[in-house]
Amino acid sequence: MYIGRIVAIGMTPQGNAAAMYRVSSRSFPNREAVKKGETVSIMPRAGFEGDLKKSPYIAYNCVRIAGEYAVVSNGSHTDPIAEKIASGMSPRDAISLGLLAMDFEKDDYSTPRIIAVVSRRTPVGFLGVIRKDALLVREFALEAGKAWYVSTYEKNAPCKCQVDAGFNADTAAAACDYVIKGGVFADFELPVTSAAVVAAGGSFEIATAGV
Repeated sequence: MYIGRIVAIGMTPQGNAAAMYRVSSRSFPNREAVKKGETVSIMPRAGFEGDLKKSPYIAYNCVRIAGEYAVVSNGSHTDPIAEKIASGMSPRDAISLGLLAMDFEKDDYSTPRIIAVVSRRTPVGFLGVIRKDALLVREFALEAGKAWYVSTYEKNAPCKCQVDAGFNADTAAAACDYVIKGGVFADFELPVTSAAVVAAGGSFEIATAGV
């Protein structure tokens, strides 16, 4: 099944919050996740920079750290939402206002914007989506060994039924691999690259992976 881009929130078996992002793509598979400090960017691979002329939506920051929170998304809404959270706004309000302001992507598919936020201090996470027909934001109580997800297509409403109950990644690198080929994610087609964050003490561990 092809469900497009995916964001997920979860808790490792050791009790650490995690957030993951996976690029799955039919149209622009030649992309990679590039880490720089506390930011991860999705960019065309070398030799495919010309793809940017075909779509303005294929390059963006997909991971930002905002104080105690990690923000993970499928587009340019990562930055304004992270900045709102860093300024003290609650994740629920920052997600809602940021998604409403930017709206769904105005491409040929009316691609929804999706986002995930987790805290390194409290065991809660948030999933949000803005589609052509809805704006949905939901808070989840995280549980060890479980991950919830939302995607741009097919499974694009945050709900408790979209859960992987065997989430066993214990590091950011393992979480990157998991969202590509682990658990329920192995059933979803056309993975390209991934990024993940896992709470580690007083900060977040960040990793990326390709296919």
